[in-house]
Amino acid sequence: MRWKFLLKPGWLALTVVVFVFAALCFTVLAPWQFDRHEERAARNTAVSSSTTAAPQPLSELLPGDTAPDGDTEWRRTIIEGTYLPEDEVIARLRTVQGEPAFEVLTPMRTTNGSTVLINRGFVRPANDTGVPDVATPPQGRVTVEARVRIDENDPSNRDAFADGSTDGRLHAYSVDSQVVARATDLDLKPGYYQLETGEPGVLTALPLPQLEAGPYFSYALQWIAFGAMALLGWLYFTIREARPGGALADSDPAVSAATTEVATAEAASAGPEPTAAREQPGNRPSRQKRKSVAQILAEDDDADALH
Repeated sequence: MRWKFLLKPGWLALTVVVFVFAALCFTVLAPWQFDRHEERAARNTAVSSSTTAAPQPLSELLPGDTAPDGDTEWRRTIIEGTYLPEDEVIARLRTVQGEPAFEVLTPMRTTNGSTVLINRGFVRPANDTGVPDVATPPQGRVTVEARVRIDENDPSNRDAFADGSTDGRLHAYSVDSQVVARATDLDLKPGYYQLETGEPGVLTALPLPQLEAGPYFSYALQWIAFGAMALLGWLYFTIREARPGGALADSDPAVSAATTEVATAEAASAGPEPTAAREQPGNRPSRQKRKSVAQILAEDDDADALH
């Protein structure tokens, strides 16, 4: 049966691997890269439009406890209030422009009574690892212009903690207003607000992201191509094995042994080839057909009749 090889354990395992890989390429890996491409395009659009849009007061842009979303992130807003330096938090394990950094998060109580989290920028580590002295924010009421940001998500959901080596200041692993709220017992609005250069209380302002599409779209096309090539390769080898003389048939010990036995039996029944026929130039050796059982019985009867 030509297609019997499809049921061999090795071929079944190969088929499962190929189809699972192709399914992952088409349903998980390629869509994941397409989503990243769309997210990057949406972010670039938001950053570009925010540079030309006029800043709005926070109470108008995000009234009440409205959380930032994709439509409001990176928008510029005006906040008036008073810094709360006693509740300041240091964000650890940050990277800014390819180098390690600490980001400084300082709550601010606004004039309308709400409290927001201000990202005052970053500082470089002291002595390669330690947190340096951080300039305190100005006292009294100030007015700042900041960019709206969505809270970061820490997969481990770690809380802020006090570090004795930095005079008991709180440290966190993500820039998340709710993490700071739990650590300071403050009722913070969702999201945080990133200061720009020249604003009251800013340290070194965080740079805006570069407006580039990135390689995600081409990565998605590559995953689609990988999945298609895996299926086409499986189809090619399947058709090749289905034809006579497939590699799996040649490598089957039972088939090889049976083929050898048949060839030996045929050679024995045919007898030695006549010498004259072998020595004549241009003659090609011919294989005699194996006699059937009926022929052998008929020849035995003729021999008995002659005797």
